[in-house]
Amino acid sequence: MKFQWFWISAATLFACYIFVNKVLRNLNDWYYDLKFRKTPNPLPPGDMGWPLIGNLWPFFKCFSSGHRETFINNIVLRYRRTGIYKTHLYGSPSIIVTAHDMCKKVLNDEVTFKLGYPKAVTVLAYNRILSSEHGRLKRLVTAPIAGHNVSTMYLERIEDIVINKLEELSSMKHPIEFLPEMRKVSFQFVVQIFMGSCDQGTVNEIGDLFHVMSSALFSLMPINAPGFLFNKALKARKKFAKIVQSIIDERRMTTKNGQIGEKNDLLNILLEINDEEGEKLEDKDIIDLLISLLFGGHDSTAAGMMLTIMHLTTHPHCLKKAKEEQEEIMKARPSSQKRLSIEEIKKMVYLSQVFDETLRHTSVFSLFREATTDVNINGYFIPKGWKVLVWLSAMHMTPEHHSNPEEYNPSRWDNYNPATGTFLPFGIGRRLCPGRDLSRYEMIIFLHYFILNYKLERINPECPMTALPYLKPVDNCLAKVIKLSDS
Repeated sequence: MKFQWFWISAATLFACYIFVNKVLRNLNDWYYDLKFRKTPNPLPPGDMGWPLIGNLWPFFKCFSSGHRETFINNIVLRYRRTGIYKTHLYGSPSIIVTAHDMCKKVLNDEVTFKLGYPKAVTVLAYNRILSSEHGRLKRLVTAPIAGHNVSTMYLERIEDIVINKLEELSSMKHPIEFLPEMRKVSFQFVVQIFMGSCDQGTVNEIGDLFHVMSSALFSLMPINAPGFLFNKALKARKKFAKIVQSIIDERRMTTKNGQIGEKNDLLNILLEINDEEGEKLEDKDIIDLLISLLFGGHDSTAAGMMLTIMHLTTHPHCLKKAKEEQEEIMKARPSSQKRLSIEEIKKMVYLSQVFDETLRHTSVFSLFREATTDVNINGYFIPKGWKVLVWLSAMHMTPEHHSNPEEYNPSRWDNYNPATGTFLPFGIGRRLCPGRDLSRYEMIIFLHYFILNYKLERINPECPMTALPYLKPVDNCLAKVIKLSDS
């Protein structure tokens, strides 16, 4: 009898296994294939994952392990290099595009493919102006942080923040988590540029609130209920907006009383801008713009500074070349000059290549769009309402466009102009990131001072990496910042 029960139990378990892996596991694929069976073009190859959760588990597993490319590489290995695949992520049926021609088409066609970020991003970081189709207003709002304006208006502020922070970190005798310290630096960049000098207590308060908001930005399950991270982020956003509103009210009052202050603060500029109808910007738009700037340039700049120093530390020949370039620039400086000039920054060719190479390795994994109508691309069908993920990190690591893509090699950019659409760390077209110039200046100024005067000694150099929500060591790069004259 016991032997009989053993076989019954084994047969039941085997039947359950078959049902789960061959039936339940394929329900999503069967459903969508059946739904779109009459379309003239097929859906792209791919795997829609489990019912309800889709491919959330393999996505989380790959990204949390720090090997984010494993997720897309597994898809490519299974379905060949077609450059377009179907999947199910962030609660939505989705199309992933990795081929540069398709990526370029999706990003340039704003009529067919609108912004389609996950719910948490849309709710927490949405900005009416930056998402608007009205190019004039967008240009007016972003002009102060683009191109030559960055150098003329904010160069000294960025330089002072970097010098003071590096001196502070090098004076600490105990190890520090380098990434959170870089977050403080990038946060100071945005606050200084947006509001100029501000009460430090207020800066710390809005910094703490923003940290809560940013931690929920790419929530895999944005649930607005007590105890959930997304709920806490929504409450933090309301408090954040209230504090910034009080700053706007105070600034408007001082302007009315003739105490105009620094005209090149972005806040003052925004208070004077008229929208498309000739009206002043609403306070809500100004608050949303600050939040968008912080989301767009806070964590990405901080992670970029940390990862670049990590790369240079582990590639001493690159560090040596970068340092020699900076020393040559300093030797040519007149003795009367005490600060960086825009002319000197333009001479930092190799350092600019270091910046691009770090971006190639560490840029955001995807830009999110949504199909506004049924569309066919390269013989494949994309249904209306589906998300379209322009998978930048896969494109940036493609051997066809970047030889030996896994190698960290800034010199690959010597006299090299990548084909349009093969290197898009800041996007392309009308949605090109407005803070790209500001980000480059911040990074290069930081690297200039760090490379010349400091070194990083990591406590756990073999620490594993994670890529949620972006690439970083699990220990937040625990290290000592050592001033070279003191070493």
